[in-house]
Amino acid sequence: MSKKEFTVDPKWLAQAKTLSEALPYMRRYAGETFVIKYGGHAMGDSELAKAFARDVVLIKQVGVHPIVVHGGGPQIGEMLERLKIKSEFVNGLRVTDKATVDIVEMVLAGTINKEIVSAVNSAGGKAVGLSGKDGHLIRARKLQQTQPATDSNIEKVLDLGFVGEPTRVNPDILMSLVESGIIPVIAPIGLGEDGETYNINADTVAGAVAAAVGATRLLLLTDVAGVLDKKGALLPEMTAAAVEAAIQDGTIHGGMIPKVETCLEAVKQRVEAAVILDGRVPHALLLEIFTEHGIGTLIRAD
Repeated sequence: MSKKEFTVDPKWLAQAKTLSEALPYMRRYAGETFVIKYGGHAMGDSELAKAFARDVVLIKQVGVHPIVVHGGGPQIGEMLERLKIKSEFVNGLRVTDKATVDIVEMVLAGTINKEIVSAVNSAGGKAVGLSGKDGHLIRARKLQQTQPATDSNIEKVLDLGFVGEPTRVNPDILMSLVESGIIPVIAPIGLGEDGETYNINADTVAGAVAAAVGATRLLLLTDVAGVLDKKGALLPEMTAAAVEAAIQDGTIHGGMIPKVETCLEAVKQRVEAAVILDGRVPHALLLEIFTEHGIGTLIRAD
């Protein structure tokens, strides 16, 4: 009786190869904390949102500790329009009066936060939603911005209302959750010294959180591949000095400037490296963390 020849499915080989390549990175990052800013197209696409939740759970299961900070600009805009509340932007920031900040808090700390928590829990994780007001997690102050006056060289102070910037992040709350096997999901709302509610840019909050907890990585999911050179090619890795030079010569411009500045501030603190990557790519987190070359632009202090 002849033995039936056994054929190995090429898909099995590909999966085994992927796991083999990922194993060193799983070992390297086991026990480390990664702060992930979740926003952009990845939040608006239901399939990408499900994949993101599964990937965050997988990251936790292999021993890495993810902390998620989310945005929600488009969803806020939709709600304001539905309620017929006018809103305007100055230098990319939403002017936030009292009526607007109430809606911002409702959408960010309510609807969006709970949707992400529910998705992570449905994927097998254990997530808890927070805003910066919970346990005084994020203390904030009014953001001060200036711009040149049109009729003189004197700069004028812009009043953006209840738009804030973090002054202090309490890492103890987050690390207590992390050590209990919980994935914190943070809405970028801050608490002022007199009890004010502040709307804070999610990238900025993610950077402040990463610095406060001493994260190994700050990962900013965006709608672009990363930092591009003048020919449009991805720059896979940059030092802080190279980033600053690229801003000066115009290679980095527009909306990418505040993102790289968040990364620079983080790596100047205790964060080992920050990465700007394309959240539109399925499993972008896994490709960045567990493959040799990653898929985004990694920024280091030197």
